[in-house]
Amino acid sequence: MQPTTVHINHNEKLYGNIQFILHASLAAFITYLSMYAFRKPFTAATYHGLKLWSIDYKILLILSQLIGYTVSKYLGIKYVSELKPQQRTKALIFLMAFAMLMLFLFGLTNYPYNFIFMFLNGLPLGMIWGVVFGYLEGRRNTELFGAVMASSFIISSGLVKGVGKFILDTDAVTENWMPFIAALSFTPLLILGIFLLNKLSPPVEEDRLARTERVPMNAIDRKKFTQTFLIGIIFTILLYVGLTVFRDIRDNFAIDFWQELSLKGIPQLLIFSELPIAVVVLAIIACVILIKNNKWAFYLNIGMILFSGALMLFSTSLYHSGRMGPITWTILSGFSMYLPYIAYHTLFFERWIAFFKYKSNAGFLMYMSDAFGYLGSIIVLLVRNFATPSISWVNYFIYSSYILGVAVIILSIFLLFYFKKTEKKLLYNET
Repeated sequence: MQPTTVHINHNEKLYGNIQFILHASLAAFITYLSMYAFRKPFTAATYHGLKLWSIDYKILLILSQLIGYTVSKYLGIKYVSELKPQQRTKALIFLMAFAMLMLFLFGLTNYPYNFIFMFLNGLPLGMIWGVVFGYLEGRRNTELFGAVMASSFIISSGLVKGVGKFILDTDAVTENWMPFIAALSFTPLLILGIFLLNKLSPPVEEDRLARTERVPMNAIDRKKFTQTFLIGIIFTILLYVGLTVFRDIRDNFAIDFWQELSLKGIPQLLIFSELPIAVVVLAIIACVILIKNNKWAFYLNIGMILFSGALMLFSTSLYHSGRMGPITWTILSGFSMYLPYIAYHTLFFERWIAFFKYKSNAGFLMYMSDAFGYLGSIIVLLVRNFATPSISWVNYFIYSSYILGVAVIILSIFLLFYFKKTEKKLLYNET
């Protein structure tokens, strides 16, 4: 009878683990996908012919929200890293409700005064990733949860912009009201996602042993961590800035890119050009969960970053020389950017902490990187508007891809050498 009992307990444990994985993955995915409906649909509008202070009004709206989003990242360095587990659900509800209210006021207010509400809309949204990922980090399956959550970056951006374009094409609402209507349509999904996140149980002892305990970090903790890994943090932030800038250019001006190429079916292109990227990136990142050794998983991540830079250069050179079509290049360049970008959100910081066995949390590292990443996006937007307005969006994408590819290759090599040296110093006491 005893072997039968063990077999049943094993099956029950396995079933419970699978159930938890599905629960956590679904909760994170639909919550973060819904957040994008509060952030990105307005970029599907053109605001044609509108300017303010010699700035194209669409660029001004993107810039306004981005400034708010960036300020949120700086606030998140403290707020997210110090957030206690029991405070997460209330924080999510408050942040998303505030973002919705700002979209309503954006629709209610006419040009040229409504840009301020896009700034205020960005303020809470920048903290959503950290709050949601707090439910997921420090678990044996964190890469899988994070990969599913991060795949929403890829799918949702095209999806919510496609929904926004569809709403505009029906002529049912104006460009001002479209962002609020699009967000409203995703609100039931958001409520479901927050409900499911709230039902997740905390990490168990096996999780803590495998991935190091995750704890809130006060100012002293953050300072000590920064001093320990200063050079690595600098290289990491520089690389992440490049990825964030390219991603924002690609996300915010995808419609302008397709329109310059005079391609039809833009809403469908926005959605379906991103699906293959999401599937492949999700599969690759999720497979890292099979690597139990935190050291090898961490260095594999750096290798993936290096590979992505090389693929970015190769695919862009083929497109630039006319040997690759625009849709194929968009998919490959998007994959080259999203693979390391999502690896940062799901694998790099998670395994960094686990590899060096440093009690901390991924929110601190992520918000340090995001704060500078979105600041870089603001600077590039300003340069685009004032210094390079005559360059076409197609050429702008090409030049940006070349620059990013080179930067990713160089910085990933620097990271590899730095962490090998740091490994010897901190883990093996070699000077």
